[in-house]
Amino acid sequence: MRAIYFSDFGDELSIIDVPMPVTSTDGVIIEVRATGLCRSDWHAWMGHDTDVVLPHVPGHELAGVVSAIGPGVTKFFVGDRVTVPFVNGCGKCQYCISGNAQVCPSQTQPGFTQWGSFADYVSIENADFNLVALPSAISFSTAAALGCRFATAFRGLTARARLQSREWVAIFGCGGVGLSALMIAKALGARVIAVDISPVALAKATQLGADVTINSTEKDALVQIADITGEGADVAIDALGSQATSSQSILSLRRRGRHLQLGLLLTPDGLTPEPMARVIAYELDILGSHGMAAKDYPQMLEMVASGILRPDLLVERIVGLADGVVALRTMGELTSAPTGGITIIDPSKL
Repeated sequence: MRAIYFSDFGDELSIIDVPMPVTSTDGVIIEVRATGLCRSDWHAWMGHDTDVVLPHVPGHELAGVVSAIGPGVTKFFVGDRVTVPFVNGCGKCQYCISGNAQVCPSQTQPGFTQWGSFADYVSIENADFNLVALPSAISFSTAAALGCRFATAFRGLTARARLQSREWVAIFGCGGVGLSALMIAKALGARVIAVDISPVALAKATQLGADVTINSTEKDALVQIADITGEGADVAIDALGSQATSSQSILSLRRRGRHLQLGLLLTPDGLTPEPMARVIAYELDILGSHGMAAKDYPQMLEMVASGILRPDLLVERIVGLADGVVALRTMGELTSAPTGGITIIDPSKL
């Protein structure tokens, strides 16, 4: 099969023929029909994720058709349309049993702990526990757009921050995860302030229903948010993943507000300075969201199938593997100039 492949971190990306994955007893092989290009894939290529073993095939936001199953798989069959969370649980530990597979200590992640979905086929372990049946009303590209960004934002806002109607949400960073959070927040009845430095990203935020947009190169976002809300946001989100945006998110909150960290904070020592004096004085909640377990997908998929949520509007373009290589190479530049949408790779597309 063909795959996007690299043999050293930050080195050349190639499309080469690699061996087909082998089906394990409880696993399946999925023919990839769509896979999202995420900044996490760029981090994997750069060597920022310690789980990646070289050589490697990245890609973790996927949807497709089951092409082979192991003898222990009972809930899925060849030909089934499926998607899968980017975190796959073992199904046996206390976290998986309690419904929190997204923090399973023995988790596997396609594109990180194993070869991923920037390929014609990808293997998924423990399929009965981790696979998600994809309704016919949802396209493969839409399902891939749910991937890690949308599902992480969905669980973050619904299960972690427990966002309520009419609350003010400030979103710092309007790339894929920020726009996903915006869409979900509006569907939940919240009022949204979108903050970014890119006019393109802010225009997309306006299109998706942001009540207010702020270009932080032109205006002081914290002053603007305080003026608009009267004191500060109820919920604030760092959707980019930097010390600056994370701190701004925390400082934008009203007393007893909730900060939701969705962007990855990857630093050499794994630590990020935060304004903890404000956290203590205002009794703020600091929350993380690490994807969403397969068992929680039905609520989100129902909202997508009914049209309440429209992740398809986030899909900016669908490209083949060759253009996917180019997009992945340039993704390191997107922090300062987000494009306002998601790139989907279709391995069958030339």
